[in-house]
Amino acid sequence: MEGDSRRRRRVTHQRRRRLNTRVLLTGVVVAVLVLGVSLTIVISTIRSNSVQAVTAQTPKPTVKPTPTPTPLSPVEQLLADANDPLACAVVFAGEGIADAPILQHQGTLYAALPIPAQEGMAFGGWYATPESAAAFDPASRINGADEVVCEDQSIELFGSWMPADQNAAAGTEVPILMYHQFTSRPEGEDGWLRGNYAYIGDFDAQMNHIATTGFYMPTWDELSAFIDGRLYLPPRSVIITDDDADQTWFDLAVPVVTAHKVLTTSFMITAYRQDPAPSIYVQRRSHTHDMHQAGANGKGRMVNWTADEIAADLNISGDVLGVREVIAYPYGHFNDTAQQGVAQAGYAMARTIEPGTVTIGTDKYALPVVRIDYGMGLDALINRIG
Repeated sequence: MEGDSRRRRRVTHQRRRRLNTRVLLTGVVVAVLVLGVSLTIVISTIRSNSVQAVTAQTPKPTVKPTPTPTPLSPVEQLLADANDPLACAVVFAGEGIADAPILQHQGTLYAALPIPAQEGMAFGGWYATPESAAAFDPASRINGADEVVCEDQSIELFGSWMPADQNAAAGTEVPILMYHQFTSRPEGEDGWLRGNYAYIGDFDAQMNHIATTGFYMPTWDELSAFIDGRLYLPPRSVIITDDDADQTWFDLAVPVVTAHKVLTTSFMITAYRQDPAPSIYVQRRSHTHDMHQAGANGKGRMVNWTADEIAADLNISGDVLGVREVIAYPYGHFNDTAQQGVAQAGYAMARTIEPGTVTIGTDKYALPVVRIDYGMGLDALINRIG
């Protein structure tokens, strides 16, 4: 009995020791796990704090907003679109002037300058300064007879106004000079067309007089506005024209025109020749396409054809020359049907060979001329136009 009791106590003791060992091991494992978790938390905290510290010390990059481009001014936009070092933006100024800037090109003549309109007033033209605009100074007036010259690719022109009654009272009369062929022979040419040939020496003296004594040379659109009473032209205004575009015009006259820088118009028969303008001072205009011939009654086709036929011919000529503005009647022949055909083709004016000068109210389809014949020297020109 006592031996059994001792065995039982021994077994019980062993069981308790094993249990205590298990409990101890479990405690150690738990302690290790707790320690590991704690270390993990500590390390994470340290790392987090370090990251935050580094983040706090590192400056954030500055994000700059994309700037909004400054819109180009009208002048800047014109020049940007042109992308041409010879481009020149022309700005218009003056009381009641609201015309937008336009683009021109240096080395050419001014083209299509605006002619503003105002009720009861005549536009006084464009000038280099406000003072010259106020004085209507013809020496400072700028138009399509002047070469474009500007600094920094821009120039400002100044406009002025004149009461319509004052414009009418000025009494300006504009002579349109009509030349034909030219000769280098002082004694002139022979034959029945002798009178058509102007001696080139006389022509040179005449062009020099016009260029150096204060004459103003209107463009055709200016002449049209003047006839309407919408534009003031200086009393000493003159338009220079040549009929037929004969070879002597190119060989003899054009060098004189270019040397004196005088604006001229060459009326070309486009069925016969279509030469490009030989100088910046020469405007090509229509002498019809193929109506410089006799019709059924012996007179020019211009007074033999219907208005539709005339318009069709002039449309061809206008397409060749690239402009519909003014024509010169072949032989000077015209009638109501001819005028109707000219208007139908979109031309604003027509020049005759009838003697006279252009004034406010002149019939635009019957513009008179001052004919220059052989033997008419400088004195003869001065007697006719001043």
